[in-house]
Amino acid sequence: MEMYVLIPMVAIIAGITFVAGWYLNAKSGQNKIASAEERAKRILEEAEKDGNALKREKLLEAKDEWYKRKKDFESEAQSKRNKLQALEKQLTAREENVDRKLDLLSKKESNLQSVDRELAEKRKRADEREKELNRLIEEENLRLEKTSGLTREEAKKQLTENLIETVKIESAQTLKELRDRAKEEARKEAQKLIVQAIQRTAADHTVETTVSVLNLESDEMKGRIIGREGRNIRAFEAATGVDVIVDDTPEAVILSGFDPFRREVARVALERLIADGRIHPARIEEVVEKVKKELEEETLRTGENALLEVGLHGSHPEIIKHVGRMKYRSSYGQNLLQHSIEVALLCGIMASELDLDPALAKRAGLMHDIGKTIDRSVEGPHALLGYELCKKHNEHPIVSNAVGSHHEDIPMEHPIAALVQAADAISGSRPGARRESVEGYVKRLEKLESLAKSFAGVVNSYAIQAGREIRVICNHELVDDAAADQLSHDIANKIQQEMEYPGQIKVTVIREVRSVAYAK
Repeated sequence: MEMYVLIPMVAIIAGITFVAGWYLNAKSGQNKIASAEERAKRILEEAEKDGNALKREKLLEAKDEWYKRKKDFESEAQSKRNKLQALEKQLTAREENVDRKLDLLSKKESNLQSVDRELAEKRKRADEREKELNRLIEEENLRLEKTSGLTREEAKKQLTENLIETVKIESAQTLKELRDRAKEEARKEAQKLIVQAIQRTAADHTVETTVSVLNLESDEMKGRIIGREGRNIRAFEAATGVDVIVDDTPEAVILSGFDPFRREVARVALERLIADGRIHPARIEEVVEKVKKELEEETLRTGENALLEVGLHGSHPEIIKHVGRMKYRSSYGQNLLQHSIEVALLCGIMASELDLDPALAKRAGLMHDIGKTIDRSVEGPHALLGYELCKKHNEHPIVSNAVGSHHEDIPMEHPIAALVQAADAISGSRPGARRESVEGYVKRLEKLESLAKSFAGVVNSYAIQAGREIRVICNHELVDDAAADQLSHDIANKIQQEMEYPGQIKVTVIREVRSVAYAK
């Protein structure tokens, strides 16, 4: 295309050049015209050669481009053909699977139809056989009546009498087996009954409070205790964790704190500071730290003395230390160490009566509340905390189980655990053990019984175990088994809402049927 454009342009240029030369050189003559014609001819020849070369070059480029696009097109077409072939194979495979499934469904459908026909035939044959069997039974009964000379009612009566005799023999054998089994279990049951019935001992208890009163020689000492701008009293409270109350009470200062050990540290430290006369923050910290160490040593000695008092030895030092800390703990106004010693003595006495190991029983009784001495930052029931402490320091497994199960947090594994639970109830619930008058104790039991009787279907109620358990007798005609279970929960909830009591109360609902006959 460029060649065809170039030739005319060259011709036009040559013509213009010729005309211009003719006009400009009209006077030059024929020589100049001839030279111009030759030059124009050469230009045309060169232009034609250039055009032909350019034409060939462009044709080659066009052919290369065409071959390249043809190759790309064929490659793309082949790729699409391959994909179409793969899709075609997949469709063919799916069609074959569908055909196979259709064949299977057809076979299953035909099988089901044949099974239905077979079942129908079997039901028909079974009905026919049942009719035939009933007919044969009836004929056999008639033949038996003719042969035996007994009617059907007479035969039933005779058979019943024979069955009664057989049942009597079997029931006698069963009763013998039950008696033998009862003898085998009598020892365990007797132990439980004796444990519930024993109340042999009682001891005095120290009633702890939350305050201690320190007597002063004169009211002038109050100012020295307070210090300039209250710095002494602030330092003392920070070091001991106990509140110091300085009021109008003559010649007395009150120390208030929930922890008896801290309160004892504060009391002894303040007595020494007053006796020494030097009361300032540095001296306060020094004396308090010294008193703490002395009381910790005293705690260890107290634990050793408690073990000796109940006749025990060979405990881990940490266990002894925790036993000594019981001196500074109380429960419902009852000193924990005195309570634990009493429980240990009770357990030892009962274990001796029941032919159990009294040493293990005493150890379990002494340590049953040891979890109450563990720091309050550790969460959990005191029984389980004590159980973990005993296991950690290699106490006997029976002792550890008794400590952990005396509030039924874990199952009991030995009769000694039941002894500890009973001794704990005896020591804690008897009149006078804790801060409760005899009149209040009796009123609490009466209210407990009357509260249980207020429910429909209850015939009677009995408070036992010093108020730790209540037995409720219900009418079996008005209360079924499911209602009895719900009744126990309802009574327990009402006790929680309307009564105040130490520890916990076990509610036992009893539903029984008694049949009475008289021989006249």
